Amino acid sequence: MSCHIPGLPARGLYDPSREHDACGVGFVAHIKGKRSHEIVANGLQILRRLEHRDASGSEVNTGDGAGILLQMPDRFLRRVAEFPLPAAGTYGAGLLFLPTDDADRAVVQARIREIVESEGATVLGWRTVPTDDSSLGASAVAMEPAFAQLFIGGLTGGNTGDAPLTPAEKLRVERALYVIRKRIVSAVEQVEISEASRALFYVVSLSSQTLLYKGMLTAAQLEEMFPDLSDPEMESALALVHQRFSTNTFPSWPLAHPYRFVAHNGEINTLRGNINWMRAREGLLESSLFGEDLQKVLPVISEGGSDTATFDNVLEFLVMAGRSLPHAVLMMIPEPWSGNAEMSADRRAFYEYHSALMEAWDGPASIAFSDGTVIGAVLDRNGLRPSRYYVTKDDLIVMASEVGVLDIPPENVLAKERLHPGRILLVDTAQGRIIDDNEIKEELASAHPYGQWLSDHLVHIDDLPSAEVHQPDHDTVFQRQQAFGYSQEDLRLLMAPMATNGQEAIGSMGSDTALAVLSDRPRLLYDYFTQLFAQVTNPPLDAIREELVTSMESTIGPERNLLHPEPESCQQIEIRYPIIHNHQMAKLRDLPATSPFHSVELSTLFDPS
Repeated sequence: MSCHIPGLPARGLYDPSREHDACGVGFVAHIKGKRSHEIVANGLQILRRLEHRDASGSEVNTGDGAGILLQMPDRFLRRVAEFPLPAAGTYGAGLLFLPTDDADRAVVQARIREIVESEGATVLGWRTVPTDDSSLGASAVAMEPAFAQLFIGGLTGGNTGDAPLTPAEKLRVERALYVIRKRIVSAVEQVEISEASRALFYVVSLSSQTLLYKGMLTAAQLEEMFPDLSDPEMESALALVHQRFSTNTFPSWPLAHPYRFVAHNGEINTLRGNINWMRAREGLLESSLFGEDLQKVLPVISEGGSDTATFDNVLEFLVMAGRSLPHAVLMMIPEPWSGNAEMSADRRAFYEYHSALMEAWDGPASIAFSDGTVIGAVLDRNGLRPSRYYVTKDDLIVMASEVGVLDIPPENVLAKERLHPGRILLVDTAQGRIIDDNEIKEELASAHPYGQWLSDHLVHIDDLPSAEVHQPDHDTVFQRQQAFGYSQEDLRLLMAPMATNGQEAIGSMGSDTALAVLSDRPRLLYDYFTQLFAQVTNPPLDAIREELVTSMESTIGPERNLLHPEPESCQQIEIRYPIIHNHQMAKLRDLPATSPFHSVELSTLFDPS
């Protein structure tokens, strides 16, 4: 990806032809949790300073997307809502994109009311959000929805908010709103409205803790589009902003960042595998926190989302099911642990245990996240999307894709740092402090005896009893080569160098092999199933030369309930490489009767007639 800043001349070491940028992400927060409009204004300033990281189409005034996540601005909403609001934290509110057709919009809003009331809650009212699209390009206006904020009460089960809600009560409110939102999204797929109206519908957010404004905008257009953001009573102690450079999906109003929890610069390269594994696990899910409501929020991942939207879906689900936000983030983006000899045994056990529950969401990524109380960021294991942050003497923290997003006098700077690969930056505005990476991870690692659980239940394939290897007749080699699709070219150019020199053959002409589904030749079954990577160019990883940050290890065997970690959750067989040899295959085929594992051999032969 590259972009050029128009009119910026070469100067000193700067050459505009070498400009390589991606999405811009950043946040500003008052560490002690002091709310002010200045935080909102600073967030918008960060966004404008990151504008060179955005993209636009043939119209310079149609952007890929921009947005901001804030704490719920209770004082502002009380003034502008035309109906009374209960105590802060006891009601939910959120921005919705609605159909522009009046009749279809009325149908959608009526269905939303039915769902809210069926969940035992109350629609307090709707607020039409003031907007000004005069600066938007024709493409953005053509896809522009109607904008309204929905307010929901009756969520706290009798707690009127006279006393502050406990963290558990806050999570119950958020979980109730999550169930309502998921039901609304599913229901709107079924209501009788035009497909054009259905395509406009989207729930940007629905929360008691955060409020979002976003759209198919440039950085400069966000504040113009939503005059709410300029109101002096729009106050927050944190602001998370994002300027989008669309790479994997076309620009649209819903796919602007931030999402409900994250804003992301980078790509998730293992996307299709992550999605498929998450769907496969849904049949085993049980949750004492959700109870019977669990089925209402499935599937976890919404169709048609970008890699970031998909990541956000899963992160939100893990948090709603009871894990802390840092815990869920580190499950999905673990630091490199298998080759790190300096890591403590407890922390290594934490990561190894969770690798049996969920595979990493892998790719170059700088992900900023917030639930309205904590805000932070994490970098992928390689640090391929660097980010920097400043801490000031007046208790501000500013993190962004690059420095210079806010003008901070040097004498006010307390600390300058950068995000480090695999490390997490976390600010807790309730505690009023930056929580150290080691403190977070040691607390999580000591929550359960993960090391003992692994020792008791995880079995390495080399530790399985030996079994007799069936040695095929050498006379049938040619027949088996044909059966498994080997060609003379494979044998001469690939296999021979490997057998002779112990090295993989290297070529530079690419591959003209037809896709299996389009080929007129017989192809092996696995040729039809390949990993879908994000459609951008990223540096390849070498598991031998980059073993510190790359692991080929994986586990095989039955999985258990993702939402209820227990000792038996890691009762699997660990293999070092994804390719196993004949002796290991024999071990798996002939597992002893006393083993907790068992295997079944299935024939893949079929009658070609």
